[in-house]
Amino acid sequence: MQRIRYSRYLKSIIILLDLMVIASIFIFFFISRNESLRYHRETWYENIFSLILLFLFWMLLSGRTKIYNIQRNLTYTLFLERLLIHFLFFILGVLLIGRVSKNVFFNSDIYWLSFYLFFFIFMAKSVIYFTIKYFRSLGINYRNVMFLGETGSTEILRNIFKDRKDYGYRIFEYETMAIKPNELVGFWKKNGIHTLFLSTENLFNEDIEREIFKLAEDNKVHVSLIPSITQSDFFLYDLGYIQTQPILSQAKYPLDFYSNFLVKRTFDIAFSISILLFLCSWLFPIIALLIKATSKGPVFFIQKRYGFHEEVFSCLKFRTMIVNDESATKTTEENDSRITTIGKFLRKTSLDELPQFINVLKGEMSIVGPRPHMLAVDNYYKPKIGRYSLRSMVSPGITGLAQVSGLRGDYGDVEVEMKKRILADTFYVRNWSFVLDLVIVLKTVLLVIGGDKNAK
Repeated sequence: MQRIRYSRYLKSIIILLDLMVIASIFIFFFISRNESLRYHRETWYENIFSLILLFLFWMLLSGRTKIYNIQRNLTYTLFLERLLIHFLFFILGVLLIGRVSKNVFFNSDIYWLSFYLFFFIFMAKSVIYFTIKYFRSLGINYRNVMFLGETGSTEILRNIFKDRKDYGYRIFEYETMAIKPNELVGFWKKNGIHTLFLSTENLFNEDIEREIFKLAEDNKVHVSLIPSITQSDFFLYDLGYIQTQPILSQAKYPLDFYSNFLVKRTFDIAFSISILLFLCSWLFPIIALLIKATSKGPVFFIQKRYGFHEEVFSCLKFRTMIVNDESATKTTEENDSRITTIGKFLRKTSLDELPQFINVLKGEMSIVGPRPHMLAVDNYYKPKIGRYSLRSMVSPGITGLAQVSGLRGDYGDVEVEMKKRILADTFYVRNWSFVLDLVIVLKTVLLVIGGDKNAK
């Protein structure tokens, strides 16, 4: 039972540092620009009171934006998104208070003040974020964890912890063949276990499982359940309450909200028009000539694929293979003889996907989303992998989280790799944000420039 008390002190120190930055910038910025603040005691009292109100507003807002709720696996993208949203609401609040109070403390040069405040807090919090990550990668500020119930899902999570040292998890191995309560508690105490990761597909009977939960509660060991991707219940519902009665309500995803959909669709249209006008207008003819010069057949390859809510649409690509009868049923293999010389280049650089910007303009696809598979692939994996159909809750994308994470191409154990892709796709569906889309687009551009080693 690992005691993690200093993390609370660390959070308190970070909060105090933020408040000191806010106070310093407000006080010195306004003193330098307002002579009245230097000589009138009444003005000082008024502005100290205003500053206290500002602190309270900052702290109340942080409870909603969660800028101090920094989990070990929090990505820098999500961290920046929270900080940006918090800062925008904070400045809007300051402007509103200034309008209502007519206080010079909130009105003088507010735009310059906003810039300085954002810059210093952004820099300070970014330094803190990466410093904590660095220390965790060195083995400082770690959590002692263990796994029970070995499945494919636990193996994936175990490998993530091993690869990402900056998450700060130290894994202790435990023999799970026969669970003995006294030995389990002794193992926890000896190794200072903080978190027990328990697979929902474990082979323990109900009595043993109930005993494990009871022992964990008694010994203050945190329990985290690892759902298998083949079990849909954990993905379909969100836990809520009506007074004290817990209920499971069908999950609502970010893009189910019209405001989010509108932002994404506006970006899709603007980005697609820009690419088609400034890039495709001159690159399309060049690629078309190269395709026609190196192999017989059409320039474009049109294939039926599942889109939003599994509606079938015609997906456009530049043809990268010789014309063959297996293109709609057989996926690409290593050193596939069907791929043409120019086709290899187009696949490596993802230029074969450029015609799909037309699909985006038609509303059949999005810039970012789960990559659409051929119908045969979807029909094969849908009954094998639970929550596979969750991918269709958003429009398919030209690029996606799975692709920029290296989960692309048919190599190794194909079914295992496909499960990893589905995990990435379901994460995207449940955690969409505009900032996440921008990051995926940026990573895609870097992959196109450098070449994707997993592209085949």
